[in-house]
Amino acid sequence: MDILLRSATVVDPLSPFHLQQKDIFISGGVITSVADSYNGDLPETIVAVPDLCVSPGWIDSFANLCDPGFEFRETLESGAEAAAAGGFTNVFVLPHTNPVLQNKSSCAYVLQKSLHLPVSFQPIGAVTENTAGKELTEMYDMESSGAVAFSDGTNSIQSSGIMLKALQYVKAINKLIIQLPDDTSIHTHGLMNEGVVSTGLGLPGKPAIAEELMIARDLELLAYTGSRLHITGISTAKGVEAIRKAKHAGLSVTCAVTPFHLLFCDEDLSAYDTNLKVNPPLRTAADRQALQDAVIDGTVDCIATHHSPHNADHKVVEFEYAKEGMIGLQTCFAAVRKALPQLDASGLVAVLSSNTARIFGIAQNTVAEKSVASLSLFSMHMEWTFQPEDNLSRSKNSPFFGTTFTGKPLGIINKDKLFLNQL
Repeated sequence: MDILLRSATVVDPLSPFHLQQKDIFISGGVITSVADSYNGDLPETIVAVPDLCVSPGWIDSFANLCDPGFEFRETLESGAEAAAAGGFTNVFVLPHTNPVLQNKSSCAYVLQKSLHLPVSFQPIGAVTENTAGKELTEMYDMESSGAVAFSDGTNSIQSSGIMLKALQYVKAINKLIIQLPDDTSIHTHGLMNEGVVSTGLGLPGKPAIAEELMIARDLELLAYTGSRLHITGISTAKGVEAIRKAKHAGLSVTCAVTPFHLLFCDEDLSAYDTNLKVNPPLRTAADRQALQDAVIDGTVDCIATHHSPHNADHKVVEFEYAKEGMIGLQTCFAAVRKALPQLDASGLVAVLSSNTARIFGIAQNTVAEKSVASLSLFSMHMEWTFQPEDNLSRSKNSPFFGTTFTGKPLGIINKDKLFLNQL
């Protein structure tokens, strides 16, 4: 397939054309020409969009795609379409499937189906059997079969002994553990952040200390083992500060934040919108500000969507009974752009692409001649409104329908395929 990108601004610090406007010609999935003006034979496919930007492909490190076992919520096919529309070329798939992604064959299933899709899926292998937190899985076998990292996903590993063994195990195979920090023994039935707002709304709260204690414990275990740890979904100011200090102390710890924790806070729950019921819960405005500052100063390494599809039966119910999570693949870039308008294109590409690739050892090709074309296309300034008819996920649990954004993902070029959003 031949594709010409007209007057595209290259956003790639490793490229000799960084922040330059170029015509980029792609043939057979490889960049063959980067020039001020392309004068060769014109292909049938030409992408010429005002404010077109191109960068190495974006990577989402934490998404629940529900396949196999829960295809009524999402499939790898529908997830690939939503991811491509959101500008992602790579997505790490959580193990919360049926059966759980906990052996060689389940990892092979994800990788095999991914071969024929526009987006590259990498399985995250379960740390414990059935993500129950009791017995370790055969992580070595999964690593040799393509697992990119190991996590019990939204089931935070509660046992210190199990977490210690897991950190020691992955050190030997040069992988890392992804942990969502949550001490589930503290206010197990909390529905939102514990504080003034939860009291006013009459909802039981989940205190920030449930997250902060788990972060503190895991950092101590990390220091003891000398392994690698990635903490995802951080939501509190104290949690951010603990990670910042650990980094300064030389620990091999990285972290991710979600777009919705950057954009919303507990005050936004006044209408009891179940789409804003998430885990970790939305915290205070002060916590949100601390997260935003941490992205700007580099303490937060990357953005993870925490894409979590749910059908209407689990969301169009009373707040108490609603499942936690929202979809977010298509709106991630725009939500981060809305939350952090001061973050320039280079900063956005760092937290959506290059930092994630570095942490997880994903090979990335630069925007240069003879490089394989695995690219994200986006506009920093295009205004658009996310409508229900734009949604490509099988589920509709998004708080963003009807929201107008500045900055839009335009699509991807990956595996010699072009996926372009309607403009």
